Amino acid sequence: MNFALSEEQQMLQTMAKEFVSRESSLRRVRSLREDPIGFSREIWKKMAGLGWLGMTLPEALGGQHLGEVETVVVMEELGRGLMPEPMLASVLLGGNVLLLGGSEAQQREWLPRLAQGEALLSLGYLERQSRYDPFDVATSAARDGSGWVLNGQKTFVPDAEAADRIVVTARTGGGRRDREGVALFLIDPNATGVSLVNIPAMDWRKRFEVNLDNVRVDDEARLAGELPPDMALADTLERATVGLSAEMLGAMNEAFRMTLEYLKTRKQFGVPIGSFQALKHRCADQFVQTELARSSVYYAAMCLDENMPDAAIAVSTAKARCNDAFHLIANESIQMHGGIGMTDEHDIGFFFKRARVAEVTLGDSTYHRDRYARLKEY
Repeated sequence: MNFALSEEQQMLQTMAKEFVSRESSLRRVRSLREDPIGFSREIWKKMAGLGWLGMTLPEALGGQHLGEVETVVVMEELGRGLMPEPMLASVLLGGNVLLLGGSEAQQREWLPRLAQGEALLSLGYLERQSRYDPFDVATSAARDGSGWVLNGQKTFVPDAEAADRIVVTARTGGGRRDREGVALFLIDPNATGVSLVNIPAMDWRKRFEVNLDNVRVDDEARLAGELPPDMALADTLERATVGLSAEMLGAMNEAFRMTLEYLKTRKQFGVPIGSFQALKHRCADQFVQTELARSSVYYAAMCLDENMPDAAIAVSTAKARCNDAFHLIANESIQMHGGIGMTDEHDIGFFFKRARVAEVTLGDSTYHRDRYARLKEY
């Protein structure tokens, strides 16, 4: 397997790096903390103009029909800038589940608009009791004439308030943890019976609890693609997990870069503190961790692109590795910056906060190590 980026992928990487440098900054991220939706619709439209929102969509649906490696390339650069635009919610979660599990009519209605930046999607699959298990679903969907009535609750739903539609899981049959009987429904967050409760988080990105109280939808709202709902959901989470891991990779590298610059300029006893052997050793360890994370992320993306049998194992390896590496580098960055790193005025704290939330999104290290062990039949 060749880990080197192709010429086209290198061009995409350069374009993404320049875009983030030109259009965003940590000062902008800081100002968005008090914004009602937490991101810039103007920048979102510019990202659509570059084709990023439809990278993996078929050309017939307004996309570029690119692969997971290209998605990883872009997500890594967005992570460097901590950009809060809803790539995870709308493209990697909502868009992918509709692409994999939606009917042709549902795809034609929503995916071209998603690619053009005219519609936002999200995915609600977690519940309070589920602890990362996408098939631990207590939310119910009961037949009511030609439609359905949904009751239940979803938690940690990203950017739900800004979304035009949210895909939610609901059980039409089977036991609470069975894959069989889990269905996917496209709901309007403004529909009668739907209420949203904001869930504050350290990184200030918007996440919500979505309450469904006798929400009535017609039969066309149920996702009815060629792929069964459980497979569409599982495949979507694999892709989203790799994309999030790539974002974490970019963020940890930027935090490490900022810390190295600080070590070169901060002086004690008349010399830069970066010359101290103890700090050199700790920086060397951080560099090793970033390179291990990079290899695992790109390998997982290539496995998904090539439909390799160990793709799920590679995905859990990548997320567990990025969880641990980002956690370590965020901690070390704060400590090496000293007292100033603890203040809100310094930007390094943004990476610490993002690390804490990202590592528990789409599975923490314990979950992915356990999943790895089960997939390897330990």
